[in-house]
Amino acid sequence: MKTYILDFIDHLLVYDYLLFGGIILLFILILGLAVFLRHHLALAVLLVLVAFGVLTAGSAVGYTMMHRYLFSNTLVLSQVKALEFTEALLIKGEIRNTSKRTFGECTVSVGVHKVSGNPYLDRIYPNIPFQKASLKVEEPIKPGKAAAFKLFVEPFRYTKEYNITAKADCR
Repeated sequence: MKTYILDFIDHLLVYDYLLFGGIILLFILILGLAVFLRHHLALAVLLVLVAFGVLTAGSAVGYTMMHRYLFSNTLVLSQVKALEFTEALLIKGEIRNTSKRTFGECTVSVGVHKVSGNPYLDRIYPNIPFQKASLKVEEPIKPGKAAAFKLFVEPFRYTKEYNITAKADCR
């Protein structure tokens, strides 16, 4: 957990610091307004709840939306093949940089989930894959360019129908 937090802090951008600073400033301003309106108890309590909501949800949603915009990419899977003589699934594809920034590294995450005839279960299964794999592509990808990747999901013994969900997280 400590290495995950240190890695997160190490990869923060100037935009991240501006976002978190703005959210903390807004939090302090809303709390100050709540203190100023302390004689109106219901409004003050509501403002305190809004301030903590801005602090928690604002930072998480803001970080996610900003990184989705700054590091936008497309992931195309060109080949998904269950190997015959090994218990593995081969996934080939490419990551295309559609942003204006050069990517230093990308982490490709793949999940394999089963398919059923039930439409309700088919909405739930992509959220709970039974097999996962990830790959870190560390070559720089310039804007408008693409990088190919090859990923093995092993051990893979599932013989029924399945689907693949894939996403790329780039920095």
